[in-house]
Amino acid sequence: MQKKKAPSLWSNFSLLLCRGFMHLCTTIYISHLLSTSPLHHHIHSLLFSSLLLLRSPTKLIHPIISQILSIILCSSFFPLSLTHCLICTSLFVEETIPKMRLLSRKATCNTHGQDSSYFLGWEEYEKNPYDEIKNPTGIIQMGLAENQLSFDILESWLANNPDAAGFKKDGQSIFRELALFQDYHGLPAFKKALVDFMAEIRGNRVSFDQDKIVLTAGATSANETLIFCLAEPGEAFLLPTPYYPGFDRDLKWRTGVEIVPIQCTSSNGFQITAPALEEAYLEAQKRNLRVKGILVTNPSNPLGTTMSRSELNLLVNFITSKGIHLISDEIYSGTAFSSPGFVSIMEVLKDKKCENTEVWKRVHVVYSLSKDLGLPGFRVGAIYSNDELVVSAATKMSSFGLVSSQTQYLLSALLSDTKFTKNYLSENQRRLKERQKLLVKGLEKAGISCLKSNAGLFCWVNMKHLLRTNSFEAEMELWKKIVYDVKLNISPGSSCHCTEPGWFRVCFANMSEETLNLAMKRLKSFVDSTTMTSSHHQMLKNSRKRSLTKWVLRLSFHDDREPEER
Repeated sequence: MQKKKAPSLWSNFSLLLCRGFMHLCTTIYISHLLSTSPLHHHIHSLLFSSLLLLRSPTKLIHPIISQILSIILCSSFFPLSLTHCLICTSLFVEETIPKMRLLSRKATCNTHGQDSSYFLGWEEYEKNPYDEIKNPTGIIQMGLAENQLSFDILESWLANNPDAAGFKKDGQSIFRELALFQDYHGLPAFKKALVDFMAEIRGNRVSFDQDKIVLTAGATSANETLIFCLAEPGEAFLLPTPYYPGFDRDLKWRTGVEIVPIQCTSSNGFQITAPALEEAYLEAQKRNLRVKGILVTNPSNPLGTTMSRSELNLLVNFITSKGIHLISDEIYSGTAFSSPGFVSIMEVLKDKKCENTEVWKRVHVVYSLSKDLGLPGFRVGAIYSNDELVVSAATKMSSFGLVSSQTQYLLSALLSDTKFTKNYLSENQRRLKERQKLLVKGLEKAGISCLKSNAGLFCWVNMKHLLRTNSFEAEMELWKKIVYDVKLNISPGSSCHCTEPGWFRVCFANMSEETLNLAMKRLKSFVDSTTMTSSHHQMLKNSRKRSLTKWVLRLSFHDDREPEER
């Protein structure tokens, strides 16, 4: 990360020069008016000029020098209107520079990542959102990874458990108790229900200790808090590409930590390799960045695939040899809908018998209920770590982003109902599988393929054949056509730091089946028209080529016969 410089000597000098110049122009303005204007103009001008003089640091340029210069400049060739303009310009700069300096560097920097095409697509959607009745020609949101397929199951449980939704226990209101609860450690009942739910998702092959979990306001807060705990500004984490665009904000913006990409390619389905890990580590060293760890999403966002056991073993071996941390973001763990199934990093550590080793304390898990339960608005995230110091520090930091006690109480009742959780997980996975098949089928009809996926709320779609050239500029051209002409908001691979142009993330779980079918219909029409146009251009090109060939042959034949005819 580039260090942000303190105000330079030049910026301070510019401010002083600006203020002095404003004083000079003000003096000129007064002198000129006194020599040319009627008395009532003098009074008005003096009042106006006095205000300017009060704002100007008169100590910067000695008044006598200003008066001498004003006499020189206030000749007939220096118009009054120009002088007035100079005063206003100086006043504007005088006002602007101090205001900018009143804000922190964090507030004025642009490292938030909001200018990414990932977020720009959202902005375009919000300007013209699709609605079946009100706006049927609007933009369909396919860039938002929300799970809206199983709300009816949640709503059914709420209807059958009114005490939980009404903040009652054994028929008695506990509203006051919840309203006054402020312990940032969280409700013990909720923490117990949450770790049990995490274990259930993993087939109870591993268990989690509720004393090692820290509650946060969503996975965004969990990831940032972990980075604050594990790294200093200017240090680095390695992330395999492509990765979730929001990580540029979550991991870097406030922490000052750098991201160094682990370059993965389509040749092996974007899996992590040992050479890619070593190359990223060496790249960080070349940039004088100390590597503090690796962060992966498993299942992957944006690939929609679970990590193989061999990849996870590779990561554990790598962090062991380098003495660094590993963060496994497992917020999509409950969405794995087909084989190979989801394998948690905690299972790998257990299988490798790492419980009493140093690496046991250097592996941390991030979890959330935003994807598996489809509750992003509830802002429930968690950090799980075997390092007591990390848990202690993260718990203290969590006071900046707590989960409300009302939310904890409701969800503790929901997740403690094991009959509900078992049914929900299996049914939600079934629905995700069916919806993913619907998307893949629609893409195939349009002549588009995608990476084989088995988890998540999206597919990693290959549109390379639709690019004008094999470049990221052509990818952005195609993306703009899809957003503005086709009216579909999808996420370009470049926003996910993919190394190959032409890949896009397309979400399928945040809309109805009818809306998804409409989206595929729009896409197919676009591809058909694009293909026809390309074919027409190719035919014209071939036709010109054949005409040119015939002309050359004819000319050659004419040249051969010409001597005989003479």
